[in-house]
Amino acid sequence: MKYYLAIDIGASSGRHIIGYKENGVLKLDEVYRFKNGVKEINNHLQWDIESLFNEVKNGIKIALEKYKTIESMSIDTWGVDYVLMNNDKEILPCYAYRDKRTKKVIDEVHSLISFEELYKITGSQFQEFNTIYQLYDDKKNNRLSKATDFLFIPEYLMYKLTGVKKHEYTNASTTGMMDKDTNNYSTKIIEKLRFDKNLFKELYKQGEIVGNFKKEIQEEVKGNILVKLCSTHDTASAVEGIQMQENAPYISSGTWSLLGIKEDHVITSKEAMEANYSNEYGPTYIRFQKNIMGLWIIQGLAKQMNLDFVTMVNMAKESSYNELFDVNDSCFLSSLDMKNEITNWFINKKINPPTENKDIINATYRSLAYSYRVALDELENITNKKYDSLYIVGGGAKNTYLNELTKEFTKKNVIVLPIEATAIGNLISQMED
Repeated sequence: MKYYLAIDIGASSGRHIIGYKENGVLKLDEVYRFKNGVKEINNHLQWDIESLFNEVKNGIKIALEKYKTIESMSIDTWGVDYVLMNNDKEILPCYAYRDKRTKKVIDEVHSLISFEELYKITGSQFQEFNTIYQLYDDKKNNRLSKATDFLFIPEYLMYKLTGVKKHEYTNASTTGMMDKDTNNYSTKIIEKLRFDKNLFKELYKQGEIVGNFKKEIQEEVKGNILVKLCSTHDTASAVEGIQMQENAPYISSGTWSLLGIKEDHVITSKEAMEANYSNEYGPTYIRFQKNIMGLWIIQGLAKQMNLDFVTMVNMAKESSYNELFDVNDSCFLSSLDMKNEITNWFINKKINPPTENKDIINATYRSLAYSYRVALDELENITNKKYDSLYIVGGGAKNTYLNELTKEFTKKNVIVLPIEATAIGNLISQMED
């Protein structure tokens, strides 16, 4: 029996999952899970990458205690965020994408190269946290002056294990800087924004060997595993993990909801740009998709209300409040007071706001399901295709109430796969010859 390890890290949690095939069927064994989250330090949202790396090592050690020989492992995480490096030294802090530092540089970036031109080059949706704006803020604040390169979070974690830096293709496609014609960083964008071209290294695809653990890591975790690149952007791995009967739209549902379709070509039409659809890369196809705020708002409400998700669903079902709000409004991106943000959104629109907790929760679930319908309408208009089915995977797929609302609003045949799709995609990439 051959065993493989997928480390899948999201914005709120991480998990170590062993995969193996038994009679041709992929089996999963979650051996470790840990909490993750941003920290507010000096009025900035940051990732504690030291703690993150320690959790990665803790899980590897436990995996090796249970499975003495593991063929290979890989790591996937969310996109856009990175660690600046000065050779082998980190340039800290490691900012989180929800930090507001980029807001002040967006207009300056667009004065040097317009978003319309950026979209023609990259096909990347506008998000104020895209890597292009984060790097430009670093440039303005002289953080790039000592930087030799940068590593996306999964690349950094694999570097810390192996001592080898390898830069991966699907994560690079989340930067807003990748040229759709060359499948590499755009020289035009680099020149226009006066970045040092040496920061942008060669890109590799899934299956590429990174290396074995460093000696000190082998001693710490009591073993060695060959590290490979998977599709390190978690959504890219998630879409790989969906076993579709047809090429239908999908939602990778978690802290973010990523809704899209697999395409064989980049779409950069005016309609696509205006709908803020993005062209991101899978191993052999384009993921034409868009970011929807997802369960981030629900997670924020859960903390404020001190409620678990099961209780929140039961409360929502008791509510008769049916007004909707725009879950994608930027006011919700980094708010630590979701109740107040939701209430103010309605007041500003001169709509009677929800007052009871059950109504706030129900409005959030209904508004999220409605946002799926809007995105699907846009998708069908842009591609000039009609779709009958909608696949939902990820942690959010376990929320039966949200799934029911999604079916009600979209009128689609909703196929729910409450599976660890991202870990499955990660494992599949390792198991390929």
